[in-house]
Amino acid sequence: MNGSLVGSYVVPVHPHPLLVPEQNEGWSRLRAAFDEARDAIKESDADLLIIYSTTWPSIIGHQIQADPNPQWTLVDQDFHDLGSMDYSFNIDADFAEAWNEANHNRGLQSRTVAYHGFPIDVGSVVALKLLNPDNKIPAVIVSSNVYANRSETTVLAKACLDVIQKTGRKAVAVTAMSMSNRMFTEFIDPSDDRIHSLKDDEWNRKVLEFLEEGRLEDVAQLSRTIHQQIRVQKVVTFKPMWWLSAMNGNRNNLTGRVLAYEALHGAGGAVVQLDPTSTGMGDKEYDEDDVEYYRGERNVLDGEETTEADDPLTPSSGPALWEPPESKGAVNSKAAPKPVGMYPHARQVGDLLYLSGVGPRQPGTNSIPGGPIRDEDGNPVEYDIKAQTRAVVENIARILEEAGSSMDKIVDVTSFLVDMDRDFAGYNEVWAATLGHYGPTRTTLAIRALPTPIAVEMKVIAKI
Repeated sequence: MNGSLVGSYVVPVHPHPLLVPEQNEGWSRLRAAFDEARDAIKESDADLLIIYSTTWPSIIGHQIQADPNPQWTLVDQDFHDLGSMDYSFNIDADFAEAWNEANHNRGLQSRTVAYHGFPIDVGSVVALKLLNPDNKIPAVIVSSNVYANRSETTVLAKACLDVIQKTGRKAVAVTAMSMSNRMFTEFIDPSDDRIHSLKDDEWNRKVLEFLEEGRLEDVAQLSRTIHQQIRVQKVVTFKPMWWLSAMNGNRNNLTGRVLAYEALHGAGGAVVQLDPTSTGMGDKEYDEDDVEYYRGERNVLDGEETTEADDPLTPSSGPALWEPPESKGAVNSKAAPKPVGMYPHARQVGDLLYLSGVGPRQPGTNSIPGGPIRDEDGNPVEYDIKAQTRAVVENIARILEEAGSSMDKIVDVTSFLVDMDRDFAGYNEVWAATLGHYGPTRTTLAIRALPTPIAVEMKVIAKI
């Protein structure tokens, strides 16, 4: 059996077109575009909807919904005043399990989620209720990993295509995402809705221009420039486009139609249809590494690879590294950086897990994402506190996974900053996008220095 991708769609994640389309003409046009997309999907005879949702973030690898019939009532955390969304979805659990296995075969970290009550994210709920209201087409939902780079995201798509082709499915790929994501921080009258920033609107329209020309791969590569200029640093425009481009063979000759583009509380929302039929226009060369298996690297877009010679494991500006000791209750992970003294990464006491201070250093190379805070001579240098903080969170996630715990089981965090005035805002922003979702208590302390040239470290207590 040879399956195929019979269509692709980009849809917004905000609930306004679902719950209150009549309150704003733009929201009503988005609702009409959803309806047009729904009819096109029916006409395609698709037998599977694949939702890549940017409102379902994950930290370690990707998660795939495998509950055959998730049911719940969702209230959007930002727009609870718009009302509730009851859902009961038809999930293809067999495909989800097969995709998870295919991910592992290609070197990816992923897992299925299949227990009653696990909440479906708002982007997936909006997409499925409007594109598949009668549940006749089974669906599968995958999370968007906060830290995945293009290599990892490309292989995720290729693993999905493996299963589509093996099972002979006629699949439709849907990315639930915002164009720009800069929303108003206060409630507005629906009639006052507009794109928050002129720069956001310019880039939104450039992306849509490319998509209407079927230049999906160009959008995926253009996103490297976009995310440096507008606030899409997490999972907004570039990551789902990487996935969608790989699902379509990294092509630039699709048939594209922008069905609607409107503001959604300041953010950009669009419904776009991409048909695999070639426009007949010339395709362009795919100029990224065409990876088939993921081997843990996350430097595809960084330009230069970091080698062990560039970042020796025993830097002259810091102490030597130690093999973490093994003892009763100790938890150590090869996926975490080596400690700078004789202590374990974590220790389990009863049902609690106590992590030693975790910094941003990378396992294997000892490099510091965002750069060190001082050079080998002790002179201060510029660094990126956001990159360091994200790396700390990722190291914490690795240690928790090794211990059989997870981010949602963290109960308390003590953070240490060497420059509170300079770094608190950036550190706090990353916290809100990662650990803040899980709601642990937190104490943030200003300290004079840390043993290595880093700006942030965290001490964590979690449940097993």
